[in-house]
Amino acid sequence: MQMEPQVNILLVDDKLENLLALEAILEKLGENLVRATSGEEALRCLLHQDFAVILLDVQMPGMDGFETATLIRNRGRSRHTPIIFLTAFSTSDQMLFKGYALGAVDYLLKPLDPNILTSKVTVFVELFKKTEAVKQQAAQLVAVNTELRQSEERFRSLSTCSPVGIFETDTEGGCKYTNPRYQAICGLKAAESLEKRWLESVHPEDRERAIASWSAYICEGRDYSEEFRFQTTDSSIRWVQVRSSPMLSSQGELLGYVGTLEDITERKQAEEVRAQVIREQTARQEAEAANRMKDEFLAVLSHELRTPLTSMLGWSKILRAKKLDEKATSRALEAIERNAISQMQLIEDILDVSRIIRGQLRLNVSAVNLLSVMEAALEAVRPLAEPKDIKLNTFLDASVGSVYGDPARLQQVVWNLLTNAIKFTPKGGRVEVRLSTYFGFSISDFGLPRLCPSPIGDAARTATLRTGSAQVAQSNDFGLGADSENLDSSNTNESSNLKSQIQNSKSQYAQIQVIDTGIGISSEFLPKVFERFRQADSTTTRSHNGLGLGLAIVCHLVELHKGTIFAQSLGTGEGATFTVRLPLLQNNRGNREATGQISSPMASTPLAGLKVLVVDDEADTRNFLSFMFEEYGAFATAVASVDEALAVLEQAKPDILISDIGMSEQDGYTLIRKLRSLEPEKGGRIPAIALTAYTREEDRLEALAAGFQQHLSKPIDPNKLIAMVANVLKLGSGE
Repeated sequence: MQMEPQVNILLVDDKLENLLALEAILEKLGENLVRATSGEEALRCLLHQDFAVILLDVQMPGMDGFETATLIRNRGRSRHTPIIFLTAFSTSDQMLFKGYALGAVDYLLKPLDPNILTSKVTVFVELFKKTEAVKQQAAQLVAVNTELRQSEERFRSLSTCSPVGIFETDTEGGCKYTNPRYQAICGLKAAESLEKRWLESVHPEDRERAIASWSAYICEGRDYSEEFRFQTTDSSIRWVQVRSSPMLSSQGELLGYVGTLEDITERKQAEEVRAQVIREQTARQEAEAANRMKDEFLAVLSHELRTPLTSMLGWSKILRAKKLDEKATSRALEAIERNAISQMQLIEDILDVSRIIRGQLRLNVSAVNLLSVMEAALEAVRPLAEPKDIKLNTFLDASVGSVYGDPARLQQVVWNLLTNAIKFTPKGGRVEVRLSTYFGFSISDFGLPRLCPSPIGDAARTATLRTGSAQVAQSNDFGLGADSENLDSSNTNESSNLKSQIQNSKSQYAQIQVIDTGIGISSEFLPKVFERFRQADSTTTRSHNGLGLGLAIVCHLVELHKGTIFAQSLGTGEGATFTVRLPLLQNNRGNREATGQISSPMASTPLAGLKVLVVDDEADTRNFLSFMFEEYGAFATAVASVDEALAVLEQAKPDILISDIGMSEQDGYTLIRKLRSLEPEKGGRIPAIALTAYTREEDRLEALAAGFQQHLSKPIDPNKLIAMVANVLKLGSGE
């Protein structure tokens, strides 16, 4: 326990024995007793020390007690120090009055009673101690008040100059304090800021979210941090970050909430600029990559188009320059035909990609038996496999049901996969083709992202699965959704029934697999295998030709049929497996016959006795068409212009008109309009087929709208043209 400090007691007497007597009496108080033998010495003691009480002798030589008391009272520091006069003489009323007038608190007559003296001195000692304690407490209180005042001023200065808005609310949400920055951010005056909540300054589009998040914060009691747009009364908009924390008492009781508002508009603008820069950089990189890919594609396209032209032109010049024997002539014609077909396939691939990009690749759908489709595709690729001694092993399950699709496009899918496998399989290799039924759920049920690059939006929705050495693309569902506008069917009731059957058979699929022992696909290229213009090797030393379009076209065709396609390969030199899954129909009766009729165009139709009018300004095409129709038994009349065709129509009535669209002076549209304006007996209803190198969907629609019954794109396949003539004439005779 800390000892209390001793207080000073001043003993003033000119006689030493009196001082000793006083010390003996007061010693038991334990205080500091200070002697003074004269008034002068007493005054010197008062210069350096404060005393609880002064015991002052009245009768002293020189300066007596009254004079000494007068000087003590004249000094401010000792003006209120208690003085007890001591005297050995009789105390008259006059002396008592004089002593009390000088500020004495008591007047004692010697000899002194020790108990009385001790009790009186004790009272003044205790009083002095309490006075000192009060002074100390007062000083401490002044210091505390000063510190509080300084702290308050510091807080006010910090709050006023703070770059962020500060607010305090009670537990009911009422605002108790806001600083000037808060008022500026919210666009409120000081008084208004205490009446309105910050939520009222939030932009109307963000307010609902702000109220919901703030309410959740109030309920949960966690720290709060959100970003909103604020709209002030002058309609200016700024981004603000709102932070808040609960304000608790020392006992943990919730007192309210304290928060800040920080204007982050500049940061948001900087982030937007940065994001814009990143987007521009990404777009620039993508554009540069696209340009590189385009340059590579154009170089490959030039090579792929020039290569067959070289052979075709070379053999043509040889045939014209010298007379070859039958064997050499047959070899030359086969080379010309083979390279022409190759060139036509390249052009068809490019046109298909163009239709895919524009969302105009249409399907003529019906119930299709895949067995017939695959057998036709296999027959078409056997000539490609035989020179390389590649074995085509087939495992075709005849019990697999039918699918709902376009037989020609499905045959194109199988043909592309087979030619791709044969192209990348070395001599003596093996290509295995399987057709089976697959039971289970589509991987599209797992909501995976799309794979096939499709610029046509919802026209071909896809999804992807990438797992190790597999690359998967599939449609989002097997129901008929946004793509149904691309599915044509001549029988509305049949189409409706077939669609219903698809929707009720999601767990059964026809599975087509093409497995080869070829060069395989590297893990780096596998994710890009279905992208347009993508080739694992696009250098000038590559060993395989092609434009890199086939698999991209296959991917989109499978998507349009609501199917799944994926590629698998263990790596370079390990071969590859391509798997296609198409939703099966439940009712398969009559599907084989229907499919066979659609997927197998008529190879030959007797046209004996038919009169055909051919109109084309290109002499070679005109001569070829005349020769072809005459070979099939028809009587062909070929003219080079619209006027010549109308002149022929006035003299003779042909059974059918075959007209080119793009001709000099007057085109095929002019001819068909003039023809349809004639009376029926003058040929106004003669069936007509348009031949054109313009292959866009809008070109086909324009031709049909102008009055043509059919539209056939160049180069012309004789079998297709003859079959189309037979169909048109049949429809014409039925009218």
